[in-house]
Formats: sequence, C-alpha cells, structure tokens
Amino acid sequence: MKVDTGEIEKILSSLAETPSRILTASQGLEASRLHNRLDDETWSANDILAHLRSCADVWGKSIMAMIAQDHPTLRYISPRTWIRKTNYPKLEFGFSLDAFTRQRAELLAALESLAVEDWSRGATFTGTTEGREHTILSYAQRIASHENEHCQQIEALSNSL
Repeated sequence: MKVDTGEIEKILSSLAETPSRILTASQGLEASRLHNRLDDETWSANDILAHLRSCADVWGKSIMAMIAQDHPTLRYISPRTWIRKTNYPKLEFGFSLDAFTRQRAELLAALESLAVEDWSRGATFTGTTEGREHTILSYAQRIASHENEHCQQIEALSNSL
C-alpha cells in the first residue's frame, strides 16, 4: 500500500487543529451553557466533547497497538459502549478539553515519529465485521474526518448558545 505524504500531512494538521477548534468555539461561553441541550435529540457541546474523548481513547489505543505490534488482532470496542464506562459526560467542559488536548499531543507525537511506510502498519479487528482490516493511516483518517464533523457541530452550537 502506497502512502501519500501529502495525505499524512493533511491528517496530522487536522488532528492538531481539533483541540484549538473546540477551544475557540467554546471561549466566552459559560460552563453551564456548554452542558445545555437545545432539545431532547441534540447533544450539548459537552456531550460532543465527551464522545470525542471516548473515540480518542478507543481509536487512539488501537493506533498505538498498531505502532507497537506487528499486525495485531484487536477486539473492536465501540466508543459508544466505552463512554458508559467513563464519567466524561458529567465532567466540567474545561477539564475535559484539557485532558483531550493532552491526549491528542501524545497521539500526535507518536504519529509524527513514524516513517512514511509505518503508516501502512495494520491490524485485524474482531467483534465487528469479521476480519475487518485497518491501518494506522485508515484509522487516523477516520479520526480526523469524524472529529471535523463534530467540531462543526460544536461551532454551530456555540453560535446558537
């Protein structure tokens, strides 16, 4: 699998921007407002951040396993299942953002240290679609794309709060 260095740079940039996008969108808003939902169906900014932290835990751990091991077999864990084992939704927004930012710095340091060919390192995931294969590149792309969508939600919410 040929890995494009331009794509790697784009992913790293997107992953690096996520914490600052969330900070910018939340600045100046009272903490209580960041926990408010507009309606029963819409997540609050804090709910979205809690979800992103859960995704970062699960997907980041998978990336670290792909870095450390030669093509491991990993059991897929849903971030929505994982979040129920945390207290993330109840935490204060600023505290969660600080923790997310520190965790992101660790992931970026690991990814930035990789040689281009290391982005092809992969894993087989079980507990989901049988034999599902992912690489560091595909998981990092997944995180970046997913976070972009949720950053847009937080940005839209902050404009309406």
